[in-house]
Amino acid sequence: MMRTRSRLWWSLVLLSGAACAQQPAELRLTLPPAIYTVVGQPLGVWFDNVVLTPTPEACRFEVSCPVGSSDARRWLATPTAEQVGEHPWRLRVLDAAGAEVASGQSRLFVGPADRGAGRALKLLVIGDSLTNATTYVNELARLLSLPGNPSWTMLGSNKVSWAAPGVVHEGYGGWTWQRFATHWEPAPDPAQRKFSSPFVFLDAAGQPKLDVGRYFAEKCGGQVPDVITVLLGINDCFGANPESQEAMDQSIDRMFSHADTFVAALRAAAPQAVIGLGLTTPPNAREAGFQANYQGRYTRWGWKRIQHRLVQRQLAKYAGQEAQGLWLVPTELNLDPVDGYPDNNGVHPNAVGYQQIGNSFYAWLKHTLR
Repeated sequence: MMRTRSRLWWSLVLLSGAACAQQPAELRLTLPPAIYTVVGQPLGVWFDNVVLTPTPEACRFEVSCPVGSSDARRWLATPTAEQVGEHPWRLRVLDAAGAEVASGQSRLFVGPADRGAGRALKLLVIGDSLTNATTYVNELARLLSLPGNPSWTMLGSNKVSWAAPGVVHEGYGGWTWQRFATHWEPAPDPAQRKFSSPFVFLDAAGQPKLDVGRYFAEKCGGQVPDVITVLLGINDCFGANPESQEAMDQSIDRMFSHADTFVAALRAAAPQAVIGLGLTTPPNAREAGFQANYQGRYTRWGWKRIQHRLVQRQLAKYAGQEAQGLWLVPTELNLDPVDGYPDNNGVHPNAVGYQQIGNSFYAWLKHTLR
């Protein structure tokens, strides 16, 4: 049923006659340096997620890669064992007349299904409402429980009733990098969604202080994670003015200042951990999802411009730091903006979309297990 709806939607917009006439600088084709996949697990790149245009359906997308295949909306691969290794991945964007208007490239890494088998792994998953929904964390746990994987333990203080066995995290609806780094709630009340940051404690002088080491000691039984994932950014930047790049960049700069503080604290308390920063996820392709949530106060195209600029800035700031244990996870690629979202929500995926996020984290994690 979902695939039928997707094909119908795409057919209707193709009939709109809109032209992919933007220049490369306007289209802002944005690709991460690496795409991670695992043998036997499907993973895709939805083209709407890598260009900045209100009419991606008016463009033609051509992928050149020895792995996977493309249709009008996406490239999709379920790699085989014979395809393990690194492959070039190139994308051309063409207008209706076949003229190239943008191009870019990445590297595709196909990991074996048994990478990391026999290891023991401790994970800490941090995020906002997408993490609190727990669906992608449950999917990550399911994938890690397949044959050929390390044994795993999740650390965290937030265990919701719908979490799978062993699944805990630090995911809270509406939270930001700043809130994780600074927020202290003197009268916490979970029933009212009033929480202190689990990483902030009162010091000897009675002042709130970010103390990740104390968090590990008191809330994780002294265990320190081997892997930390963070998926944030929506709440930090959602309210920026999309009509002004300066305003968007100011919002992103504020976010980065708090992210720097929090990441440095994580690194100091867990110096051997691998930290994966998820690239902020794209919006629902339907304006109706935003109308249902925000009644015209915020629009799909407004958030799309902010989110796309945020991903550009995340790539510029964090790419190339793998040797220091800091990785980018391309969670913005493998999320179907149509079938991965319900009709009535702008930024929160449905089960399909959440599972795609979990698959992205899983594929990246398997790549890091050497």
